[in-house]
Amino acid sequence: MVTGNLFHSKKNSWPPEEYVSRNTLQLFNFDSAAPPKQAWRRRLNSHANILKEFSVTFMEAIQMVRLGIRLWSYVREEASHGRKAPIDPFTRESCKPSASQGVPLGGMGSGSISRGFRGEFRQWQIVPGTCNISPVMANQFSIFISRDGGNKKYASVLAPGQHEGLGKTSDEGISSWGWNLNGQHSTYHALFPRAWTIYDGEPDPDLKVSCRQISPFVPHDYRDSSLPSAVFVYTLVNTGKERAKVSLLFTWANSIGGISHFSGDHVNEPFIGEDGVSGVLLHHKTAKGNPPVTFAVAASETQNVNVTILPCFGLTEGSFITARKMWGKMMQDGQFDRENFNIGPSMPSSPGETLCAAVSASAWVEPYGKCTIAFALAWSSPKIKFSKGSSYYRRYTKFYGTSERAAVDLVHDALTNYKHWEEEIEKWQSPILEDIRLPEWYKFTLFNELYFLVAGGTVWIDSSSPSADVKSDQDPPIKVESKNIKVAEAEMNCRHSTGFEHTSTSGCNSSTGVGLKQNGNSTIPRKKRSSKHFSHHLKTEDQLDGNEDVGRFLYLEGVEYIMWCTYDVHFYASFALLELFPKIELNIQRDFAKAVLSEDGRKVKFLAEGNYGIRKVRGAVPHDLGTHDPWNEMNAYNIHDTSKWKDLNSKFVLQVYRDFAATGDMAFGIEVWPAVRTAMEYMEQFDRDDDGLIENDGFPDQTYDAWTVHGVSAYCGCLWLAALQAAAAMAQRLGDKFFAETCKTKFFSAKSEFEKKLWNGSYFNYDSGSSSNSKSIQADQLAGQWYTSSSGLGPIFDEFKTRSSLQKIFDFNVMKIKGGRMGAVNGMHPNGNVDESCMQSREIWTGVTYAVAANMLLAGMEEEAFTTAEGIFIAGWSEEGFGYWFQTPEGWTTDGHYRSLIYMRPLAIWCMQWALSPPKAIIEAPKINMMDRIVISPATFSLSLPETRVRKIANKTACFGNSSLQCTC
Repeated sequence: MVTGNLFHSKKNSWPPEEYVSRNTLQLFNFDSAAPPKQAWRRRLNSHANILKEFSVTFMEAIQMVRLGIRLWSYVREEASHGRKAPIDPFTRESCKPSASQGVPLGGMGSGSISRGFRGEFRQWQIVPGTCNISPVMANQFSIFISRDGGNKKYASVLAPGQHEGLGKTSDEGISSWGWNLNGQHSTYHALFPRAWTIYDGEPDPDLKVSCRQISPFVPHDYRDSSLPSAVFVYTLVNTGKERAKVSLLFTWANSIGGISHFSGDHVNEPFIGEDGVSGVLLHHKTAKGNPPVTFAVAASETQNVNVTILPCFGLTEGSFITARKMWGKMMQDGQFDRENFNIGPSMPSSPGETLCAAVSASAWVEPYGKCTIAFALAWSSPKIKFSKGSSYYRRYTKFYGTSERAAVDLVHDALTNYKHWEEEIEKWQSPILEDIRLPEWYKFTLFNELYFLVAGGTVWIDSSSPSADVKSDQDPPIKVESKNIKVAEAEMNCRHSTGFEHTSTSGCNSSTGVGLKQNGNSTIPRKKRSSKHFSHHLKTEDQLDGNEDVGRFLYLEGVEYIMWCTYDVHFYASFALLELFPKIELNIQRDFAKAVLSEDGRKVKFLAEGNYGIRKVRGAVPHDLGTHDPWNEMNAYNIHDTSKWKDLNSKFVLQVYRDFAATGDMAFGIEVWPAVRTAMEYMEQFDRDDDGLIENDGFPDQTYDAWTVHGVSAYCGCLWLAALQAAAAMAQRLGDKFFAETCKTKFFSAKSEFEKKLWNGSYFNYDSGSSSNSKSIQADQLAGQWYTSSSGLGPIFDEFKTRSSLQKIFDFNVMKIKGGRMGAVNGMHPNGNVDESCMQSREIWTGVTYAVAANMLLAGMEEEAFTTAEGIFIAGWSEEGFGYWFQTPEGWTTDGHYRSLIYMRPLAIWCMQWALSPPKAIIEAPKINMMDRIVISPATFSLSLPETRVRKIANKTACFGNSSLQCTC
């Protein structure tokens, strides 16, 4: 726990007064128009440098040449089938990544669009597994101001930029617009899921403008957090002596990024909705048989705000109305013709033609007066189709129906409900933002790293949808063996939940209170809003309706590593979901529990060695849930045979126990217990010498999949010890006492061997082998200890060994790299040189650094913890860093070159918050004394126990909802 005065005197790192004048901040001090005191900030004229990617050394290239050849062949083979390989280091985007990212738009799992800090809409991920990073520059906000009877005018796109053809009389596209914003007096302020752009006298010196971007990311709200929509609220303050007519313009291209706008057959259509909401629908016909998408761009008309539209304009000379003519109309009149609402749908666009739309909202602002104008964007792509044939409906269709025209209702509800979203967001964030003990950089980075839950390629489906699991291919079903694991009877009544702060558990019934739209009907019962207080702990409402189907959830390992729910990485990232959306987290664990008991006998070639094996082995936790057919075809990762990895099963047991202890969900515990038992039993084959401790097999058989391990390893061995402790605790709580005692006995033996083979007096050696790096200091050596402490279990090692190891990591892996300003390098030799035995040993992994910092917090090393984590902020998020904001990579080298942008693992910053403020259920979780053993004969030392040794409660694995899985009970 953080002490009360450690950071009390620390100066605010990023005060808003250094970016925006105090007078302007005071003018916006109403209706959330002013940026918050804690936020990530940039001036709009800041340079967006091109990011530098890592490169392998000559020796690394020699070592990986065979892998590279096999990977190249595999990438080409997948491309011949119209599919993208999950790992493809050979194909590069034409638009190089730059330090230009900002807060993304929309909720979770319905596709996302990112928005750069300078205003451009980029990083398009509407189709699952695809990411078009290039901005669509026709998508802009612009402003037109007229004063003194029209004698004084200002007009500009509200984004700085220079474009080819700017000012040429022959240009009919967006270069003909007024790109007059310098950005020197305009600033961006980000606190996910909101962002503020303040135009402090640009382009009109007497007009202050605040644009507030809001997305429906509301923790514990499993409805609104699935909605594909965002709101842009403009607050205008006239500091001049003259009345001003202000017109804001929102332009949008019929595109889903890349060159999709050229494909043709796109249609635009005006609409007038309820409550003054009106705009344009842009119906987009996607390529390659992907489901269509409909965008809605709209504004809210009020007594003082007039909304007009231009349903269609083009970017080339042949267009009926060109971008130049559209801009000229706005310069002259500040609005479009009202008759445009009656035009009806446009003709389908021709191939090579770009179809755009515009929505204008204009108002008079009196001298020293204020005005608010709200725009919204929504997109409706109700069906997801994966490349091997399975189709599902997205989560939001449960509430809005399955028509693309639901975009009308989505954009309407965004404009009428955004104030409620903001209230709930502020209630959630305020306790952390107002905590004077915490550094300023930590507060806003904690929230901003959550960008990945929107922009990380997330998919959230309605699992009860009648179109779910539609499968067109004829692959053989996956065999699921259900072992009749039995445990003692446990109380399941919802009034007797175990270990949770509130009186609740799964199994209670309640109504969601949400009206479902049928067949795309625009009129539905609106959800009744309530003002619930959100703290940063697990919420009561996550427990009350245990039978509520919250759907199934996927998120990518990263936009460059296209694998869903990569489990060894989810191990670090899952704290964010457990803290904010625990029902989603439990469902992910259920998916993996089912997978543990399944087997897929289809042959797969493993590229590292060129050998063959089967896709999924029973008892082994899969690396991921798949790429082209998630849930049905797992283990898209094919570099190594992950059924031989030594970390995945331990990580499964640890995550399941943590989630079980944190939520007190006894039904969940019983349901996944057979998989926990099976996962533990599976690992026994890796105990080569019967000492209770698993050994690695001389190849990179864990999450560091380029870093070879020999014999006993600090990382996998510590995870195994922690898994034994967690399995014993869970078995004891579920009444499987014999299994609990067996795990205790094995733990006692394994811990003794682990310390004997690896402890060197100040830290645990990397492994027990005799290689040049066996004595390296691994930053992640105490990962198991971190998890047991985070789960309310007792320490694995005594306090001296824990603190000594962490101090060694801090002194060497952290402070010897640029004075602690880059994070913790993965490997460091005891002589103070970086371990360069492979590319991963010499990298700094962002998520691992956050996890190490959390471990330090749990050990009472608060100053070291925040110094360690601050290195990631300095290198990745600060103005002096390398530009990785809102695209935090897996890691970077000591010279700042990245590998794998927009990566899952940095969500691990939420394990720091978990350590700082654990749920009451974790604090009060029953402790298990691992040294309190019963005598077990050697004949029963194995974890694979006869079924007669325990009593029966239920067989929770008899059948699963996934139609592709076959149960053989």
